[in-house]
Amino acid sequence: MTETRTNPTDNLVITAVGHDRPGIVHQLTRIVLDYNGNVLDSRMTVLGGEFAILLLVSGSWDTIARLESALPKQTEKLGLTLLTRRTASRKVAENVLPYHVEVISIDHPGIVHHVADFFSSRNINVEELSTSSSPAPHTGSPMFMLNMVVGVPASQSITQLRDQFLDFCDRNGLDGMLEPVK
Repeated sequence: MTETRTNPTDNLVITAVGHDRPGIVHQLTRIVLDYNGNVLDSRMTVLGGEFAILLLVSGSWDTIARLESALPKQTEKLGLTLLTRRTASRKVAENVLPYHVEVISIDHPGIVHHVADFFSSRNINVEELSTSSSPAPHTGSPMFMLNMVVGVPASQSITQLRDQFLDFCDRNGLDGMLEPVK
């Protein structure tokens, strides 16, 4: 019996960074559309004065190949630093439970590193991570917020993990939360 593939697609991750200005998303997605690519997933944000974009684009093999060839030629016109990388579709992790982590603290160096180390040392994968900082109401103290989604192995005791995480947060002067993704 032969396997028939209908509508085969490849995936391309596009990373772009450039000075923040109106029209960046429009220009980059226009190129993707012109080559018949489809944006499957994306993250975009302003960091300082720069605009950062992550796109997961799908398309036929030739669509992805043509995009890989065309994008580097567009860097000057777009005013962006571009990086592309082919990727396979993500395999769904079995026996992993998604949990949301939130940490709030007065801002100081090392928060992301220490929180990432907490989960990494327990073989827990960070699936998503975002951080921000802003002045606290009334006092103006610099506050730091971290939000992440982690993949907790189903074999791990969530009660123990939560207790360990809250103890870790207390030791490090962090307000933390670990709960199932809703």
